[in-house]
Amino acid sequence: MAPHVLTVARSPRHGFAKQSCTRIRLLPGLGVDGDAHAGVTVQHLSRKRQFPHAPNLRQVHLLQAELLAELAEQGFAVAPGALGENVTTLGMDLLSLPRGTRLRLGAHALVELTGLRNPCRQIDENIGPGAMAAVLARAADGSLIRKAGVMAVVLEAGEVQAGDPILVAQLPVEAEPLQPV
Repeated sequence: MAPHVLTVARSPRHGFAKQSCTRIRLLPGLGVDGDAHAGVTVQHLSRKRQFPHAPNLRQVHLLQAELLAELAEQGFAVAPGALGENVTTLGMDLLSLPRGTRLRLGAHALVELTGLRNPCRQIDENIGPGAMAAVLARAADGSLIRKAGVMAVVLEAGEVQAGDPILVAQLPVEAEPLQPV
C-alpha cells in the first residue's frame, strides 16, 4: 500500500489531543488553519514563555499510525489525534527520514521536516501510566529513540484529507538525522 494520510485533526485550543476532522488547510509559514499551534513564531505554550520570538518549527505534527497499532498491542487505546498530531500517516517510516525532507501531502500541500516531537509527561496523564515509556525505545548503541512523530513547517498551501497520497518530494543534500524540536 502506498503511503497516505489516514486522518487529519486540529484544535483551536491548546490542549493535548486534537479533534479528527474531514480536512485541514495548511498555510505557508503558519501551519494548520484554525489550529492553536499555527503561527510564524513558536506557539507551544512552555516554549513560547521561554522563547517568544523563536521561529515556529512545529507548525504541523505528523504521526505514523503504526505507532498507534504498537500502543494498542501494549494495551493503550489511542485514537488518531489523541497524541496531538495533525496528520496521521500510514505506510511511511517518518522517523527514518532526515531533517529537511520535503513531503507532498495530497495534491498541493508541501511540508519540510524540522525534527522529532519530544514526548512529555502529558502522554502518561492523557493516555495512561506507562504510555510515555511506550513511545520511547533504545537503539542498539543505547541512544534514545523518540517515536511520538515528527514536526514540520508548511512551504506550500493545500488542503489535506484522509486518503491523500504522501510523496517524498525532495530529500536534503546532507542527510542529518532528526533531532527533537
